[in-house]
Amino acid sequence: MKRRARGRILRIYVGESDTWQGEPLYHALVMAVRREGGAGATVYRGIEGFGAHSTVHTARVLRLSEDLPVVVEVVDSAERIERLARILEPMVSEGLMVIVEDVQTITFSRGGPEPTAG
Repeated sequence: MKRRARGRILRIYVGESDTWQGEPLYHALVMAVRREGGAGATVYRGIEGFGAHSTVHTARVLRLSEDLPVVVEVVDSAERIERLARILEPMVSEGLMVIVEDVQTITFSRGGPEPTAG
C-alpha cells in the first residue's frame, strides 16, 4: 500500500570534522532529530567538495582529506521540519548551509493491497 503526502526536506551541509559538544556534528544532528521524534535522518559522506573558505576536500588517495563534506538529510511533514530546523539551527555554525524544500512523499507499507480506482 502506498500513501502520497506533501512534506519538506531539510538538508544540512557540514564538514566531517565539525563537532558539537565533543561529538561529530552530523551524529549530534541525527540524535537531535531522533530525540525530537523525526521520521528519520540519513547522513551522506561526499567524496569531494569545498565550502566557504574554498579549500577543496577530497577522498582521492593522493590528497586524502580528513574533513570530507557531509550532508544530513531529513524528510518529514512541513510542521515537523520547521520545528526541527529551529532546534537544529543553533548547532550549525557560520559558513554551513541549511536548505529546506517542499517535496511530495510516497510512503510504502505492508498494510495490504493498494486500493484500485473504480
